[in-house]
Amino acid sequence: MEITIRAITLDDVVEVATLLRANREFLAPWDPIRSDDFYTDDGQRDVLADVLSRDTNDPHVILVDGRIAGRINLNNIVRGPFLSASLGYWVDKDVNGHGVATTAVDLMLRYAFGPAGLHRVEAGTLVHNVASQRVLERNGFQRFGLAPRYLRIAGRWQDHILFQRLADEP
Repeated sequence: MEITIRAITLDDVVEVATLLRANREFLAPWDPIRSDDFYTDDGQRDVLADVLSRDTNDPHVILVDGRIAGRINLNNIVRGPFLSASLGYWVDKDVNGHGVATTAVDLMLRYAFGPAGLHRVEAGTLVHNVASQRVLERNGFQRFGLAPRYLRIAGRWQDHILFQRLADEP
């Protein structure tokens, strides 16, 4: 299985929307409640156009054997003395548990600390999302805190464990 990442483009909209529809129930416990429009080609075109218009986001797709199998993004990028971003990702239920997220995070960190020139990448997981915590720990992230009622996920404000990885750490 070959796992790669690349910058997302508007040409990816139909494939991403199709994947999101197929994974709607699988992703629901980990996502905000989304409108039905979010899962349409036009909805994803609007979302992606908005994301691509901001210089604080760097969205990518995760590819497994050349097929889109998820998304991974650097969000809330801050330049200047902070040089930091937040990491977010999801993978298709059909490849979940096969090291795809772990490899994609590794590849995104190489990009973040290389061409993107960042010093720090942060990620948060729901307290009960042990699988995602393992993905981060395998990639050298260190837990640094708990954020009460951090994000509105699955319709309610939920606590998140916060992790970070610094460029100069192994």
